[in-house]
Amino acid sequence: MATQRTPNRRGEGSKLRDDLIAAATALLEEAGSEDAISLRGVARRAGVTAPSIYAHFASREEILVAVIAEVYEDMTAAMTAAYEEPDPHARLRGLCCAYLDFAHAHPHRYRVVFGRSRTGEVGRLELEELTGGKAFAQFRAAVAEVAGPADANMAAITLWVALHGYATLAASVPAFPWPQRDAMVDWLIRTASEPSSVEHR
Repeated sequence: MATQRTPNRRGEGSKLRDDLIAAATALLEEAGSEDAISLRGVARRAGVTAPSIYAHFASREEILVAVIAEVYEDMTAAMTAAYEEPDPHARLRGLCCAYLDFAHAHPHRYRVVFGRSRTGEVGRLELEELTGGKAFAQFRAAVAEVAGPADANMAAITLWVALHGYATLAASVPAFPWPQRDAMVDWLIRTASEPSSVEHR
């Protein structure tokens, strides 16, 4: 239930923007779907009048872009902490575990990022984050130290696909006898560290 919000003092507009993003994220978490995010719903949840939201977001898509950007920021922060590990294998293992832990702890936020194909501004943001974002750059660098630079890009993509598949399927079909996270990560890293059997021409 929304509560009446005390008006922001001059210069506190950025706080209102953060509060609106938090309100949209809360709606996503509660409903389990981004379909619950609407301009009026976000304004109501944040305790402001509907017209107040337009100073920060002109459309539902703009709010969704902000929510997704924050998900990437939080995921990057979790993976960056693991990247500080000095041992290459331990570093890659930490990154994989951090990725899976984030997906498990925040299934709805994870799904809003990776659950469907998008176009427009949202699609552009996701492509930029995946191809040029800090998280994937760190992940690829960690894979390169284990698999070797020649196979780093393919190995990183293959490992990411495997992690995503494990995270998604384990959440969708929990009754299946999935291996424990640590066992799965260790097996995937061993596979990634083996020399490629494919002859490049």
